[in-house]
Amino acid sequence: MTFTKRLREPVMRGEVTCSVRIWRWPHVKVGGTYRLGDGFIEVIAVRRITLAEITPELARRSGFMGVVDLLKVAKHGPGENVYLIDFEYHRDAATKPAKRSRSNTSARRAR
Repeated sequence: MTFTKRLREPVMRGEVTCSVRIWRWPHVKVGGTYRLGDGFIEVIAVRRITLAEITPELARRSGFMGVVDLLKVAKHGPGENVYLIDFEYHRDAATKPAKRSRSNTSARRAR
């Protein structure tokens, strides 16, 4: 899970703990870990929401000035599904759980 440059520091300070993404399908999963700085993001929850559920308060919690600011960054590619992703930042990358290899994930999908 990547963040625009201006959000990386607030995420690592624990000021931003959720993200809104517009994708075709979820690109992250609950329990997934994604490197950021000296630590990592752990996804706590992923749920599909509507555009109407993106409030100014949710935009601020996500690190943006408002809804329009958030929507300019949230859309990734041709997707139309809106996802709210809650996460925690863990400072110590040494405590990062072992990540499954892509080959194991691909083999599991093929089953």
